[in-house]
Order: sequence, then C-alpha cells, then structure tokens
Amino acid sequence: MSRSYKIVIVERSAIIAEGLKSILSHGHDYEVVCVVDSLRALTERAFMLDMDVVVVGAQSYVEGTALRSLHEKMSGVALVLLASVVREEDVMRQFDSVINIYDNPQQVVKKLNSAIEQSQTNPYSDSHELSEREREVLILVAQGMANKEIADRLNISVHTVMSHRKNITHKTGVKSVAGLTVYALLNNLLDQNDVVL
Repeated sequence: MSRSYKIVIVERSAIIAEGLKSILSHGHDYEVVCVVDSLRALTERAFMLDMDVVVVGAQSYVEGTALRSLHEKMSGVALVLLASVVREEDVMRQFDSVINIYDNPQQVVKKLNSAIEQSQTNPYSDSHELSEREREVLILVAQGMANKEIADRLNISVHTVMSHRKNITHKTGVKSVAGLTVYALLNNLLDQNDVVL
C-alpha cells in the first residue's frame, strides 16, 4: 500500500475548500485531515496536526506573512498556493507549487505530487548559507536574467528556479533584485563589471 499524504486546507470559501477536498478524496493518496478558514486558525491547531502538505487559498493568505515561520511544524511541510487571482511573484515564491482553481483533478494531483517531491528532495533549511546552486541562481538574477532564462541556462524547471529564489530570499533576508545584486557584490559572488545597468 502506498503512503497517504496528510493535507490541511486553509480556505475561507467553504465551496472551494469542499471542492478541493472532494477532488482529493477520489482514489488519490491524500487525506484531508483539517480544513480551516484562516492562517490564524492553522497556527492555533498546528501543534496537534499531523500534516505533509498545507494548501493555502489566495484569499486566506495575508500579504507579507512568512508562512514557514508561523509554527515550527511548518518548516517540514510542502506549501501549495490555491490561486484564484494572479499574485505577485514574491508571494508565489513562498510556495512549493501553485494550484489554480481552474485546474482539473489530474492537474491538482500532479501539482501536489510535485510540491511533496520538492519538499522532500530540497528540504527547507534554517541554514543561512547558500548552496552552490543557489549561488548560481543568485548570480544570474543579479545579472538581470528572468526565471525562464535562468531555467534554460541551468537546465532546470522554472518552478525549481522559483524554489531556489524563495530559499535565497529566506536565507539572505533580501527580496528585491537590486538588493540581491548588492548582496552578490558584497559577498564577492559577482564582479562589478558583470552587472548590467
């Protein structure tokens, strides 16, 4: 028997939450263990929840919230955004995957599997030292490359680039491209002549 992944859904809309719960209950290796309507409710219950994945509805996400810092249990789970509206890239970088409310059931399952795989192969770490791949991504970001260009250059997926950028932002505390460029220069990862102005 395959492993059943435990999912928590954070969604204000009961219709959307129940729809996602219904999709996941049809023959997939997922068990929805809890549905809450806010991040606050999640942090109040997190200590008693056994969870592998947290799916956060776009309307339930509070701008500027560092999700993995909400509770110690959040550092070991896959985070998935349930998007009903277009969000800024900085918000999307916090998540291991993004589900759109218009995705069909197969796409939902595929994206959840991808998020779980991502969180298992690249566990979120509290170390502030950048990995070799993160340094490569940081240098290319500082040189003005877009996520797609970085993915093509390094032969990785755009999703993986976004995941590396999320980790870089967490480890450095720097969110803007300009700030990351300064960080790369100050840490001798990049020569001043390599910066495109």
